Amino acid sequence: MANVFKVITKAGVSVDSGSPDTLLDVDVDKTEVILSLLLANKHSDSIQATVILSSNTAQSGAGATNADVYIVKDVVIDKRNSLEIMSGQKYILNTTDLLKVYADNANLDIVLSYMEQDV
Repeated sequence: MANVFKVITKAGVSVDSGSPDTLLDVDVDKTEVILSLLLANKHSDSIQATVILSSNTAQSGAGATNADVYIVKDVVIDKRNSLEIMSGQKYILNTTDLLKVYADNANLDIVLSYMEQDV
């Protein structure tokens, strides 16, 4: 099982909550370990950003069904500032899981670092 470190960068994001940008779509036979997610506000005013984990992975136990959940919702990032969402935390995404983002202003850059593993 190979571990490969990867990065995704995105300049500007969707401003439509009904159609957020997909940052990561986990491939078949892969597991992704999210290491860091940095949101950088390039605008001259604050921006509200939302990050969603969309999971339809079948899991057993606890009687829970996976669904879309907010990692952060409408978090305010001050003008010309950045926010690291997942510092020191790890999120595991399985095949078909998605990491999505939108903001109230498109002037938001994103850096996503993760480790990809073969399943």
